[in-house]
Amino acid sequence: MKNRLEKKIIIITGGNGLLGSAIIEKLIEDGAFVINLDINHKTNESLSNIECDITNQESVDNSLNLIINKYEKIDGLVNNAYPRTQDWGNKFEDIKLDSWKKNIDWQLNSYFYMSQQVAVQMAKQKSGSIINIASIYGVIGPDFTVYDGTNMTMPAGYAAIKGGLINLTRYMSSYFGPHKVRVNTVSPGGIFDNQNISFVENYEKKVPLRRMGLPEDITPSVSFLLSDESKYITGQNLIIDGGWTAI
Repeated sequence: MKNRLEKKIIIITGGNGLLGSAIIEKLIEDGAFVINLDINHKTNESLSNIECDITNQESVDNSLNLIINKYEKIDGLVNNAYPRTQDWGNKFEDIKLDSWKKNIDWQLNSYFYMSQQVAVQMAKQKSGSIINIASIYGVIGPDFTVYDGTNMTMPAGYAAIKGGLINLTRYMSSYFGPHKVRVNTVSPGGIFDNQNISFVENYEKKVPLRRMGLPEDITPSVSFLLSDESKYITGQNLIIDGGWTAI
């Protein structure tokens, strides 16, 4: 719906990635002013781009202060960034404890801090919508057969982080509901990103719609949950997976 987000100031983290860039495009199309917090660009005058390391508390604080000082409000937040260590994706038995701790800190703890700070601002405004991007693997266990014929695997930390994020969403929705702040999760299934052909074929054989997801399959729901059309929806985990979790 055109202009459903008109005059809304919306932050997205990690907006330079595949899904993040598609979300930004959709939110702008629907009328929002989008502020992309990403480590891979410089801050510009309008603050549509802010250089921000979400794993660094000072960087987050400085970014949010810039936004509040210039725009005086935050209507929406999409926690989408995906920081991870270089050894991310090691098999379970090869995961080093220090690496495990760092990935939990960089992802789950960073989402917590960003959400905490933004939710406090939204509570002052008595309005706002926060969306955490999670995954079907925060809901169900992985089917390792889809990785047959590849060197790929599902990182154990991913399941732990996304599962924790989904329940953090429920907690925040309950805590901030009286302040008119809504918190929801969007959990995509596998998104096509030129993965190993064996993986893609294995995956598409299992999913009921017989294809992997595309960014444009996810973005309309993000826009909807940020808009006033979803004003009575909070604490929910919207699974967008082509039917994967239905079977």
